[in-house]
Order: sequence, then structure tokens, then C-alpha cells
Amino acid sequence: MSEVPVKHPAVPVIVAALWIMTSEFIRNEFLFKAYWQRHYEGMGLAFPDAALNGAAWGLWSLCLAALLWLLLRRFSLIEGVGVAWFAGFVMMWVVTGNLGVLPFALLLYAVPLSLLEVLVAALILHYWPRERRV
Repeated sequence: MSEVPVKHPAVPVIVAALWIMTSEFIRNEFLFKAYWQRHYEGMGLAFPDAALNGAAWGLWSLCLAALLWLLLRRFSLIEGVGVAWFAGFVMMWVVTGNLGVLPFALLLYAVPLSLLEVLVAALILHYWPRERRV
């Protein structure tokens, strides 16, 4: 079995996805889990934190990292961060707000933390060593 070279495009995408997963996990498990649980309890709902939910967030993280990788091939760092952040987070907040399950007060913290999350992922992708095209 051959090894995947460090410069293969999948490697930085996976590393960026791992960063996004870690950031999301820390934010939602350690910083805001009790807040989310109280919010859902106040609506008479159970907070969805089963393993299947975690797997879905893992897939979401990988999709966001792949989108960011594609954007950074065409656009500047700031443009890529802006478009990926909008597609990954703003649209999610619009949907969850429309469903009535978004605690809007949490956006005070979620907006800057999510921007930082996407920026760090973009920096990973932007500065990762690449294969040189001849």
C-alpha cells in the first residue's frame, strides 16, 4: 500500500476539516453545551447530541473544508474566507432561525468564533505545501 504524499490536495483538506471539527467540538461541548441544552429544554425538545449527530457535523466540517479549498484555488484568502463563512455559517443560522431553534443571543459569540474557525482553516489550506505544476 502506497503512502499519500504530504503535498496531495486531500491532506490539507483533511487537516483543515480536523481543525473545524475540533473547533466546533470545543465550542459546542465545552463552552456552550449547557446553554444549548437549556435553550432546547425551554422549547420542550431534547438537545440532539447522539453519535449520529456528531457524524453529521464531521461530514459538514469536511464539506466546509473542501469548499474552502475550492474557493482558495480561485479567490484571494479574504474572499475565500468570506464566501465559505457565509455558505457554512450564515446560511445555517438562517435555516435554524427559520426553524425556531436558533438562540439568537449566542450569535454574539458564534459570529467571531466561526470567523476565526474559517480563517484558521483557510490559513492551513493556503500555506500547506503544494505540488508544483510545470
